[in-house]
Amino acid sequence: MGRVFGEFRVGQKFITPGRTITEADIVGFASLTGDFNPVHCDEEFARQTPFGGRIAHGPMGIGMAFGLASRLDLIDGTVVALLGVAWDFKAPVHPGDTIKAEITVTEARDVRDPAHGLVGLAFNLLDQEGTIVQTGSARLLMRRTVPAAAAWGEVTPECRT
Repeated sequence: MGRVFGEFRVGQKFITPGRTITEADIVGFASLTGDFNPVHCDEEFARQTPFGGRIAHGPMGIGMAFGLASRLDLIDGTVVALLGVAWDFKAPVHPGDTIKAEITVTEARDVRDPAHGLVGLAFNLLDQEGTIVQTGSARLLMRRTVPAAAAWGEVTPECRT
């Protein structure tokens, strides 16, 4: 279960586990989005570009950054809404690269609705060499309490048999 608003403090830093970008990730993202740009899907074409080979789609990194945040149980079940994202692409991500995210809390403030609070996060997406490949920020509307319906891992009598 993710953290609630009151568990975020400006300046907190989190470092996620790594995740290796696979061929299946790139093909799956291309299929999902319909983006079959040859720089992502055609090795012969991509070798002729400054990247020297195929690269992952930039927006895939944004999604993976949030997925990596979820692996730390930062936002699962407690985020109400993604309010905004600003993102920059600094270096290519190739199949076989392993990425991780450094996430820093930049903002934590009250909003009109007393059941929620606003949390700002800064992301650095790094490859296995420690190179920042993407950087960005996001503003999230977070719950102040965990709703009973969002609890993970509840074992019901049906699950025990």
